[in-house]
Amino acid sequence: MSSLPTFSPLDLAQALDGLHPDLRILGPGALAGRHPGEDAGNLDAGVMAQPASTEAAAALVSWCQDNRVAIVPHGGMSGLVGGGVSHAGQVILSSARLNRVLAIHADEETVEIEAGVTLEALQAALQPHGLTTSIDLGSRGSATIGGMVSTNAGGILAFRNGVMRHQILGLEAVLPSGEIFSDMTRVVKVSAGPDLKQLLIGGEGAFGFVTRVVMKVEPIRPHRAVALLGVPNAARALQVAARLRGHPVLLLEAAEMMWPRYVRDHAALKGFDLSWLEPDAAILLMEVSGESGEAAMTLLEEALGDLWEATELKGGIVAQSSDQARRFWDLREDSGFYFARYPHAPSFDVSMPPSAVDDYVSGLMARLAAIGAGFDAYVYGHIADGNLHIAVAEPGPLPSDLKAKVETAVYAGITGSGGSFSAEHGVGLEKRSAYLAHVDPVKQSLARQIKTLLDPKHLFNPGKVPF
Repeated sequence: MSSLPTFSPLDLAQALDGLHPDLRILGPGALAGRHPGEDAGNLDAGVMAQPASTEAAAALVSWCQDNRVAIVPHGGMSGLVGGGVSHAGQVILSSARLNRVLAIHADEETVEIEAGVTLEALQAALQPHGLTTSIDLGSRGSATIGGMVSTNAGGILAFRNGVMRHQILGLEAVLPSGEIFSDMTRVVKVSAGPDLKQLLIGGEGAFGFVTRVVMKVEPIRPHRAVALLGVPNAARALQVAARLRGHPVLLLEAAEMMWPRYVRDHAALKGFDLSWLEPDAAILLMEVSGESGEAAMTLLEEALGDLWEATELKGGIVAQSSDQARRFWDLREDSGFYFARYPHAPSFDVSMPPSAVDDYVSGLMARLAAIGAGFDAYVYGHIADGNLHIAVAEPGPLPSDLKAKVETAVYAGITGSGGSFSAEHGVGLEKRSAYLAHVDPVKQSLARQIKTLLDPKHLFNPGKVPF
């Protein structure tokens, strides 16, 4: 493949200005000083295109095809693996102005939305209709629906409702050719040939730019009860979750586990009282919904009493107010606290069958300790679906040889157990080496063939995923 022509950000901004009436172009001056999101390199292209319609996005993509200019799609810039990093000579294609909730079909429990709508904004729009999304995550205030589609986001409710792939009924996108792919179906049952929109779900912008989607939604259950429980291990946490999932009245809304180092360090930082928790216990955060707040709390307390001894709980506390419940959730969702002590700490996002979690975590700690004195990790995550987030307690970036040892320690045994080296954050730049090492070679080859077919000039998000 021949090298791409070089345009300065100012050249690109001037060339794109006036291309389409629904296209706003932000040049180097307009982007200067803007917060780049999770990665400092997200805005390095110096020029951003913000379409307010699918047609404007298609016009931008067609121009870039004709002029061999690479495109880096952007949603809420909350991605954690460098999937939105850009460089001078490229154009950022942002969904910021594709921010409309187009239709709420309350009787169908579906919604049509543009890709730039944030998860939190969608939840707010659905609330008056007694509905909410079937997916939720801590970054709901910044994560966009298009970005969540492109990374196949998971989150808190995946154990019950599946990941983003399972929420999407229809999808519209601009392909690398500039053509508009439209499959805006609103029904679950479609048996009409290959479901090609699946290429764009989890594709991290490599196969096209998502502009609109149709999502499933569900009735909101506002009456909640939240508890923090001390557990000896993941196996016992899973037993608690299984018992509550089988409750005849309560509905399990969350099962989040935090291992001891994460809990102790975070609680100390926040001034959170853990005197009720037995030493060396992990914490299981449980949230349930019921017919009323009082009923949910009462039934939860009764259920915990019934299973306390059988599951060997090491202490527990049920939130007595919404403010206390929010403090419980802050322990879990304000998860970047360790970066203050360990800047750029190496972080990972893995998944495995839930029954394999205990063996994996104990093995991980042993493998890290074998690297050198003091090597340890913060571990927490969505225990009911086996998704763990891991942050190594060392400042980064690590030297290349040490980084390789840490990655070997983290990824050991995951593929063999039926798990994944990336559960919900994607591949981007950060996980490219892991993709090459742990994904089946035939699967890799097929993905590259599809990429070449759809994007022969390799202009869409180049250098990300395996491309």
